[in-house]
Amino acid sequence: MSYLQNWFSPGSVTTPSSSGSNQENKQTVPGSFVVEEELDDGSETATEDDVPPAFPSLNSAQRASVPVLADDTTIPPVLSDSALMPPPPVPSSTMASFSGLQSSTRTASSSLLAPLATTQKPPKPSKKVALAPGFGPLDWAKLKSSGQDLRGVDTLLRVPPSVLKSHNKKQDAWTAINGKVYNITPYLPYHPGGEKELMRVAGRDGTKLFSLTHAWVNADFMLDSCLVGFLVPEPSS
Repeated sequence: MSYLQNWFSPGSVTTPSSSGSNQENKQTVPGSFVVEEELDDGSETATEDDVPPAFPSLNSAQRASVPVLADDTTIPPVLSDSALMPPPPVPSSTMASFSGLQSSTRTASSSLLAPLATTQKPPKPSKKVALAPGFGPLDWAKLKSSGQDLRGVDTLLRVPPSVLKSHNKKQDAWTAINGKVYNITPYLPYHPGGEKELMRVAGRDGTKLFSLTHAWVNADFMLDSCLVGFLVPEPSS
């Protein structure tokens, strides 16, 4: 406890004598130190100016490569024809035909894509017939969404060509389009080309005829509720 007594003892505070009018009185406490403040009067930077440095610097390679006139103005460089960017080349007919050949080759190489004939409309579209009242496209869409069984089977089947061939009657008509077998019997009265035209593909693979006459029609969407199964090769005996 002796150091606390020395710390708070009144005799430990000393007041130095003043020497001159510009000196301030200072008190010293044991165990403390005095920091004298240094005031910046600005004498070190008094001779500096406020002009920003030149950019690029006066002795840089950038300034040396640009010609300077007598009045210290620089001349902007003029690009020659070889330095300018040339325009893009115009595609020739040969390249266009080559790119079209490549795209058709890639399309034909995939067995999951629709035939090439489905990308264009036929030159002679099929003739439409007058449908009976209540058998338009909207009526067919309403029938599909009604929940009525349009397949005629309980589960999807693997249908070989021999089985498909047996369903060729108006009351029992199946056809295959792009590897999928559909029961087209409920769709016969809704077909815009007439029942007779649709019966041409009953009991057989109608992919080729469908592509030639309905290139823009999505058969998967039109007959999704009539899907019976998938066309498979004949089983080996």
